[in-house]
Amino acid sequence: MSTPNPTLIERKERWARKMSGKAKPAVRSTDRLPPGQHLTHGFPILDLGVKPEITLADWRLEVGGLVENPKTFTWEEFNALQQFEDVSDFHCVTTWSKFDCRWRGVAFFTLAEIVKPKPEARHVLFRSYDGYSTNVRLEDALDDDALIATQFDRKPIPRDHGGPARVIIPKLYAWKGAKFVRAIEFVADDQPGFWEVRGYSNTADPWTEDRFS
Repeated sequence: MSTPNPTLIERKERWARKMSGKAKPAVRSTDRLPPGQHLTHGFPILDLGVKPEITLADWRLEVGGLVENPKTFTWEEFNALQQFEDVSDFHCVTTWSKFDCRWRGVAFFTLAEIVKPKPEARHVLFRSYDGYSTNVRLEDALDDDALIATQFDRKPIPRDHGGPARVIIPKLYAWKGAKFVRAIEFVADDQPGFWEVRGYSNTADPWTEDRFS
C-alpha cells in the first residue's frame, strides 16, 4: 500500500475549506499589487509567437511521471471531472498585473487525487502544444487556487490566451502557468523549463520580485 502524501493531504484540506467558504486567505502584503508591478485593465498577449490550432476532438492531456495511476484525458473526459471556479489576480513578470480574473476548469488537486503522486515526487513539469515547458514545485501546484483552466470570465479561453486549456497558478508569476497545456509530469528532481534555462527564476514569487535566477 502506498503512503499518503502529507503535502497533498494538507493542501487538500485547505482547498476543502476554501470550497466551503471557511478559508481565511493568507495576507502576503498590505498592498494587493506586488512590488514592481503596475495594474492593467486590459489583458496583454505574450507567447512564443506560436498559437497552435488544437481541435477539441484531438486535444489530450497526459498526466504521468512518478504517479500510481497515469492517465490521458480526452476533452470530454477532462470536462466531466469536478469543475472548480476561482477568482484570482494575475501577475506577469513583465511588470503588469490584472486583478479579479475569473477562471474555471479542473483543480490541480483533482488531477493529483486521480493519478496519486508517489512520495518521491517533488516537482511538476508542464509541457505545451507549442513546445513550451515550465517547472513548478509540487507544493506550489498543490496550492488551493491552482487549476487547469478551460474558461476565462465564463467563456472558453481563446487561443490568444492559451486555449483550449492552460495552467493557472496565481501565487507565481504567470510564465509558470503554461498555455496550450498537453502534459503534466510529476518528477523527483527539478527540471528547468523554457524560460528557466534562459535565466528566469525557478520559484517565481511576485511578492519578492523573484524574476530571474
